[in-house]
Amino acid sequence: MKSRTRFETEIAEFVWNSKYRYRPEKEPAEADITGSWRRVADALSETEPDARRKEKWKGEFYRILEEFKFLPAGRILAGAGTAHAVTLFNCFVMGRLAPSISEVFEGLREGAVTLQQGGGVGYDFSTLWPSGTIPKGSTHPAKGVVEYLKLWDAMSAAIHSTKRKSGAMMATLRCDHPDVDKFVKAKQETDLLTNFNLSVMITDEFMEA
Repeated sequence: MKSRTRFETEIAEFVWNSKYRYRPEKEPAEADITGSWRRVADALSETEPDARRKEKWKGEFYRILEEFKFLPAGRILAGAGTAHAVTLFNCFVMGRLAPSISEVFEGLREGAVTLQQGGGVGYDFSTLWPSGTIPKGSTHPAKGVVEYLKLWDAMSAAIHSTKRKSGAMMATLRCDHPDVDKFVKAKQETDLLTNFNLSVMITDEFMEA
C-alpha cells in the first residue's frame, strides 16, 4: 500500500508551506511533507548515545509521523532539525508579576526573549494596580491593567514584524479585579491587543453567586 504523503485539503498544504516547511539558506527547501517528517525524526533521535540506537529511534519516530498519524506541536515541526535558534516548546507560563514597575518591566523583558525564541507566553495580570489607584511610592494614579497589556502587545508586534509567525500571548485576570469590565471589553476595538488571547479566572464564590 502506498504511503499517504499528500495533503487532503489545500488549506492544510498552505499552512505547512507557509509556517512549517524548512527552507535552508543555501539548500533547496523541503520538497514535500516527508522532508519535514525526516528532519523532525532525525533531530529527535540526536539525543541517543550511539549510532545504532540513533538509527533505531529515527526510524521509530518517522513511522509515527508518516501518513499524518501523529502531528507534533507547531514549534517542534517548525524548529526541530533546523539551523534556527528556537525553542521546541509551544507555551510558557511566565512568572508572577509583582506590583512593582521594575518587576513589571522584567516580566516584559522575559516575555520578549521567550517570544523571540518562538515560544508563546502566558501571564496573570491580577496582581497589577487597578485603574485610578495610587501605586506605592508613586504620586500618579495607575492607568490600569489594559494599559499594561498594550506594552506587551506592542513588544510582540515589534518582535514579529518581520517573521511569518505572529506573537502568541495569553493574559488572565481574576473576576474580582476592579478592571475586569475594561479587560473583557478591550478587544471590542478590533485593532487593540491583536497579539493576545484574554481569559477571566473565575472563583468558586463567583460560580456559586
